[in-house]
Amino acid sequence: MAKYKGNPEYQHRQPVRTGVLLTNLGTPDAPTTPAVRSYLSQFLSDPRVIEVPKPVWWFILHGIILRTRPRQSARAYQKVWTDEGSPLLAISKRQATLLRETLQGQYGDMFRLELATSYGSPDIGSALEKLLKDNVQRLLILPLYPQYSATTTATTIDAVMRQLKKWRHIPEIRTINSYHDYPPYINALVESIRDFWATSGKPEKLLFSFHGLPQKYFAAGDPYFCQCQKTARLIVEQLELEDDQWKLTFQSRLGLQEWLKPYTDKTLIEWGKAGVGSVQVICPGFSADCLETLEEIKIQNMEFFKDAGGGEFSYIPALNDQGIHINALNELVIRHCQGWPGFGTGDIESGTNDDLESVAQRAMTMGARH
Repeated sequence: MAKYKGNPEYQHRQPVRTGVLLTNLGTPDAPTTPAVRSYLSQFLSDPRVIEVPKPVWWFILHGIILRTRPRQSARAYQKVWTDEGSPLLAISKRQATLLRETLQGQYGDMFRLELATSYGSPDIGSALEKLLKDNVQRLLILPLYPQYSATTTATTIDAVMRQLKKWRHIPEIRTINSYHDYPPYINALVESIRDFWATSGKPEKLLFSFHGLPQKYFAAGDPYFCQCQKTARLIVEQLELEDDQWKLTFQSRLGLQEWLKPYTDKTLIEWGKAGVGSVQVICPGFSADCLETLEEIKIQNMEFFKDAGGGEFSYIPALNDQGIHINALNELVIRHCQGWPGFGTGDIESGTNDDLESVAQRAMTMGARH
């Protein structure tokens, strides 16, 4: 017989709360080969990330990739590691703190937010346990991936559901699958670009670099490619750029199969050979700067461009914990909570938060312990 998790700390005097689970991909615990190997083993074992028959992929992963790639990746992580640890995790923690403070400033004790990562720590199970103890009965899942992909957003939802199927009392659940064309998000990106131009000047070429995806995933129906295109188009329209002033590309390929094109590195090499005088790169698919932006783009791809004969190269930082980003995420959360008690309805759920003592007394009269 299955044993489901309850909430032993629950009391009938405890208010019903709304919670947000803020998630991102994850990161190794340290910039070392063993830590990176452990992280990559978990990440690359996810069948949504690598759609290869399990026996075949197990041999490739454990027989080849995990014998070579962790050492290479550890050296890359060492270039961007900070006193706070991994840039992705440090920034994500600041994002969570600021968003929590903003939402609690509006909704007070009725609101909870926890940060989790799909791989590594803080893990999704631990974050959900904290929300359970706080009597969160309405849960909004916000993966910090503006563009949906089965390899990112769906893996997050999978991980959440694996945990919740063990719970006795499952909360009401909503998920934010994507926000690639959400106006406050687009406006925040446009403002960040204009602010960068105000201090660094406008480049000859603006490059939008998104994380890559195997071409076969797109062919199978993953909407990621189309959503990346729309994000870039909406930004370009506000910036009023001509077609020859910008381009969209994809980075971070793995293996020999064909990935979404055009490729970031090859494009920058082509531009360098063509003598392009100045390039600025922005990565709108990353909500926080990480290995792929700080090492792959800002270091590796800058070298590709300059070694090929290119001129000035600049990287426009991710939105990170900027106020415009936090405000956009705050509006996104409120939008998706509409219709829940206290969110845009002007009411509070009857018999839960406005008269908790009476609720508790009635419950104990009927045999409840707390």
